[in-house]
Amino acid sequence: MKNLIIASTSTLHNGGYLEYLLPELSLHFNNASTVLFIPYARPSGISHDEYTEKVRQAFSKINIKVKGLHEFEDPKEALKQAEGIFTGGGNTFLLVTQLYRHDLMTLLAETLKKGTPYLGTSAGSNITGLTMQTTNDMPIIYPPSFQTLGMIPFNLNPHYLDPDSNSTYMGETRETRIKEFHQFNTLPVLGLREGSWLEVKNDTITLKGNLKARLFRQNQEPEELESGSDLSFLN
Repeated sequence: MKNLIIASTSTLHNGGYLEYLLPELSLHFNNASTVLFIPYARPSGISHDEYTEKVRQAFSKINIKVKGLHEFEDPKEALKQAEGIFTGGGNTFLLVTQLYRHDLMTLLAETLKKGTPYLGTSAGSNITGLTMQTTNDMPIIYPPSFQTLGMIPFNLNPHYLDPDSNSTYMGETRETRIKEFHQFNTLPVLGLREGSWLEVKNDTITLKGNLKARLFRQNQEPEELESGSDLSFLN
């Protein structure tokens, strides 16, 4: 039974790291005394130790300990034994490369299918989709495959931004990039705005948070989904 929280971001404007999600996480990880953190995405290039310490401080507020996956001699065994798992944001290309390099992608998917509670933010959310091809990140490293965990039957675009009608910016919008993706791919893509998350309970996928999400499907007009919407119809 899958049990996931898939969040667009870890931090809201003027908020602390994971602050807005802590009430949810207290319930989500209520049976876990320790959460296993996967620090591979390394935002701004910070070290695994620095990243893990940042997460440790946040989870201490809900009395949960944190261990970094890099701290274990046998990361596969650490995944198998984990009471809960969190993969943080950063660069998705790097995260996916490291998961494949350590032969963990398939094992992580199998572990989550058995019900180990999971939290993903940003890059850690990107990998819950079918592929990582709708990430916003720069390709700083070349992963062996774009295929990811497949915990949900579509792709995500976390940190989804709507066009600003008052801006003079003339570059591509997120919607433009997703339309380009759909010239060659049929997978649905969910634009997940910051402050929103998906709750996955087995095959039920529910949009949470105060904001709508934007669903893109090939050869169809984008659709706005209200908070509370059930996305299980995409299965």
